[in-house]
Amino acid sequence: MVKLAAANSPTSSPVTITVTSSGGSRSMGLTSPMPRHSISNNPNSPLSGGGSENRRASGGGRFLSFSKDSTDEFVAYTVQIPSTPDNRIFSDSQNSPPLTKSRGKNPNDSFIKDTTFTGGFNSATKAHVRKSSEEVPTIAKSKTLCATDGCDEKALDGKFKNYCDCGFGICEDCYLDCVGNEGGYCPGCKEPYKDVSDEDVPQSEEKDQANPLPSWSRGVKLEKNFSLVQSFKNPNHEFDHTRWLFETKGTYGYGNALWPKEGYEFGRGTDRYEKPPDFSARNKPLTRKIGISAAIISPYRLLMIIRLGALCCFLTWRIMHPNREAMWLWLMSVICEIWFAFSWILDQLPKLCPVKRVTDLTVLKDRFESSEPNLRNPKKFSDLPGIDVFVSTADAEKEPPLVTANTILSILAVDYPVEKVACYLSDDGGSLVTFEALAEAASFARIWVPFCRKHKIEPRNPEAYFGIKRDPLKNKVKLDFVRDRRRVKREYDEFKVRINALPESIRRRSDAYNAQAELRAKKKQIELGVNLSEPVKVPKATWMTDGSHWHGTWSSGEEGHSRGDHEGIIQIMLVPANPEPIFGNEVDDEDNLIDTTDVDIRLPMLVYVSREKRPGFDHNKKAGAMNALVRASAIMSNGAFILNLDCDHYIYNSVAVREGMCFMLDRGGDKICYVQFPQRFEGIDPNDRYANHNTVFFDVNMRALDGLQGPMYVGTGCIFRRIALYGFSPPRATEHHGWLGRRKSKKLLQRSKDSSKNQEDDEMLLPISGDQNDDLVGAKQFGNSTTLIDSIAVAEFGGRLLHELRAKGCLGRPAGSLAVQREPLDGSALAEAVSVVTCFYEDKTEWGKRVGWIYGSVTEDVVTGYRMHNRGWRSVYCVTKRDAFRGSAPINLTDRLNQVLRWATGSVEIFFSRNNALFASPRMKFLQRVAYFNVGIYPFTSIFLLVYCILPALSLFSGKFIVQSLDVTFLVLLLTITLTLCMLALLEIKWSGITLHEWWRNEQFWLIGGTSAHPAAVVQGLLKVIAGIEISFTLTSKSSAPDDGEDEFAELYEFRWTTLMIPPITIIMFNMIAIAVAVSRTIYSPFPQWSKLLGGVFFSFWVLSHLYPFAKGLMGKKGKIPTIVYVWSGLICIVISLLTVFIYPPVGSQLGNLRFELP
Repeated sequence: MVKLAAANSPTSSPVTITVTSSGGSRSMGLTSPMPRHSISNNPNSPLSGGGSENRRASGGGRFLSFSKDSTDEFVAYTVQIPSTPDNRIFSDSQNSPPLTKSRGKNPNDSFIKDTTFTGGFNSATKAHVRKSSEEVPTIAKSKTLCATDGCDEKALDGKFKNYCDCGFGICEDCYLDCVGNEGGYCPGCKEPYKDVSDEDVPQSEEKDQANPLPSWSRGVKLEKNFSLVQSFKNPNHEFDHTRWLFETKGTYGYGNALWPKEGYEFGRGTDRYEKPPDFSARNKPLTRKIGISAAIISPYRLLMIIRLGALCCFLTWRIMHPNREAMWLWLMSVICEIWFAFSWILDQLPKLCPVKRVTDLTVLKDRFESSEPNLRNPKKFSDLPGIDVFVSTADAEKEPPLVTANTILSILAVDYPVEKVACYLSDDGGSLVTFEALAEAASFARIWVPFCRKHKIEPRNPEAYFGIKRDPLKNKVKLDFVRDRRRVKREYDEFKVRINALPESIRRRSDAYNAQAELRAKKKQIELGVNLSEPVKVPKATWMTDGSHWHGTWSSGEEGHSRGDHEGIIQIMLVPANPEPIFGNEVDDEDNLIDTTDVDIRLPMLVYVSREKRPGFDHNKKAGAMNALVRASAIMSNGAFILNLDCDHYIYNSVAVREGMCFMLDRGGDKICYVQFPQRFEGIDPNDRYANHNTVFFDVNMRALDGLQGPMYVGTGCIFRRIALYGFSPPRATEHHGWLGRRKSKKLLQRSKDSSKNQEDDEMLLPISGDQNDDLVGAKQFGNSTTLIDSIAVAEFGGRLLHELRAKGCLGRPAGSLAVQREPLDGSALAEAVSVVTCFYEDKTEWGKRVGWIYGSVTEDVVTGYRMHNRGWRSVYCVTKRDAFRGSAPINLTDRLNQVLRWATGSVEIFFSRNNALFASPRMKFLQRVAYFNVGIYPFTSIFLLVYCILPALSLFSGKFIVQSLDVTFLVLLLTITLTLCMLALLEIKWSGITLHEWWRNEQFWLIGGTSAHPAAVVQGLLKVIAGIEISFTLTSKSSAPDDGEDEFAELYEFRWTTLMIPPITIIMFNMIAIAVAVSRTIYSPFPQWSKLLGGVFFSFWVLSHLYPFAKGLMGKKGKIPTIVYVWSGLICIVISLLTVFIYPPVGSQLGNLRFELP
């Protein structure tokens, strides 16, 4: 029971909330969305610090007080609530206009925004109301804006014409409406207007009706003004205006009217003429594909053929000329060389057709964001499709909340229609630190996002922006920029302090509340007469700012609140924005730090999601979290496209989303399943010791795949078509048959009435809006949520091309069909969203098998992209002039090796699964299949690489070489292979834009990873296939920005021992000892064989030069080698020495008489 006693005046005593001791729950049913009333502070709180002074914190906020009547059952305490979207005054609301009544405001927004929804396995879905309702203060409008409710028209000369003596500022359009529709009464003083003439009375017109065509003069004749012709070639029997213009050679105009060639009349009653507007942009392509120059690509392909021929000749010569003196050495070397040649072919073949692509954002804006109203879009709303942004995090300790918050802020400030963006944060750890950090980020976004829009800030990550070294005043022209930047910087510093203090603040708060709970339990124990010697069992809970239990993970790990056992949680931090822009106010010392009178202050939708986790259920790591976001977002926002980002990858280019949408919305874009952006990294040492930038993969291999069927999905920085994630086939596909797939056949994959009888079991054709075929979209594929199933057709329609851009026989949508307001959210929608993130929802469905991210591999990203390509979709690689996204990469050697180990282990899993490219469908191109096959097989190269790195040392120890004698043919072929490899590398550098240093670092780390992480991945993969041992997953730590005075690259020199270092250390020691032994033996030999020595030493130095970064990482910053390295090095030296003496005994001794005796 809850009893509220409100004060009669603002200065009276605090409001008292009385709660019976039998009811500890603060949950409220979905059928009673009544928010809690506000209450003032109580100085008798354990968290008040002993002071009752009500002071303003650095970040704003107020105090929430609970006082309980009886000392036997109730205790008083005070909680300081920060200024977050869950607790703030009305002026902080990001979607509230200056007036009391906002246009298009959903009455349920306050309830939805201030309520946390939870639910899960064997528990009912509940809505926990967390915010107190307050009276909404009326804020006066700026005098430069029309004072009529719902109108934001600005005065041209700074003030409006005084139509009434009361001075009520009103624009001309609103004045005419008042005169014509409201009897001529002033909205301010309610008195009739004086001196109203007949000219002021407007004619009766329908709302949003198009204006008539202007009158024509100077003898211009109008012919064929309107066309009633329909194109019978259109399968939907709709009027195809573009085709009509082409057939009639007309010029585009309003409706179907022709513009005169001499000019057109602008306005009424005027003789001014201008040129007709340029409508050619409507037919321009959004993207262009640019091939590599023939002067580069032709020699590149020729060198590939030459090197392939040289390899064949070299291997033939090696097989035909064995070394009779050391057959074992010759056999091992030949087998390794054959495998290396095969691996090189697999890596080189997909690089035959690299391409580059460019976009035209001007055409995108002209086509989908008209600056003038028209019949299809009278209110000038954006016609771009919606996009949902997914950000994933799993551990607040390894992934700092400040890094995640900065990523969220960069998303909220993205240059895309605000009402079309929805951001979802998946917290797989269920951490209260992440939850409150997201609330703080949503509050700070009220200042940061308008600042970015006003001054066109790049990048829009505050940590990255304030940390740039260049001059921040460059290209800034507004006079108030310096003042605005200084104020925002101060607010961001306070924001960082609050984020960094969250773990300690939550711990202290929870300790205080838990101490109170223990006191109450002991008092009750005394009342009941229970033996006091018995310990009091009170759960060590984690508490929220409003004095309620956190529904996710507790620090104590209690049952039902541990990392793998907690409820599903959904909290809307920022409600969906209205489609109409809302402009801010002038500078105010308290609320408005910057002048935003000309800036749209709306913020995109922001949602916190933590899926339910229970023991006994396989949660499928990141893939399961992403699928939960797909289902929840389909019910809440249902964007036709999805952008997937890691928590440390922020938007570096604010128009990157627009550039990605150019590919999706251009002609032929309905066949694109995703647009992959390259990964760019910050915080890497200048020398890039461990090839963290990975530019060879992102700028060479991925560009080459873009010329085939598209790049692979790499886990982040990717825009998906939602319908492709649902497992549907593309609208049309090409099948490749015959030798090397040279025979092609195109198929239209549109679903017809009888297609369900003939289609394959693994085929899901695109749905048609309104189709209720249960075989297509039912519980078998998507689960038992009817809301989710109904959203599929809506998402498919939102991703269609415009009618004039669609292919023959494919579906399209009319222009302006997406320029509508989004349906408001209510409690039932959020309850449904909670139900689809439960741990048991995916049982007996296709989620993870065909629908969504695919399960069964630690590299779920590659498998998911492979499945889409295998169904006939294609992808696109979008390299923007300014980096689209930037993130962090592990610069520590151990972290880097663990990261490579996870990638390689996933590749081994792919090789031994049905996702092996050998079993690909005919819809995948041959060279694309080769690329995917190479992804699964490259870790096995490490077996041969380990052997080949030891061969030079064995050759030096034995005094033998891989060939019997250094023949001229052998040297010529070896020289040809080496020179062609170098020339290919130079040409790759030329057409990809990478540097020679980056290419060499990649070669070095290829050998480091191939001798350390890749062999371990092969062993782990074989153990999983043969013995069923599951592979452990290690989350890569994300580094936060260093503090002032700290070394930015301190982690680079930090040594952390791992068993993955043993093979490279062994190879280094083995080759160094072998060189020393061979040189000394050759010098003191009566018959020195310098040719064999030089051959062995050359290959040993080749191995050591590749392992140099690894050896440098072992020595640390000041060259201090850790003790563990000395121990292993000494052990390896002893073993190698004993083996050498045993295999090659000293001269004069016999093998049979050699004995090893321990003292």
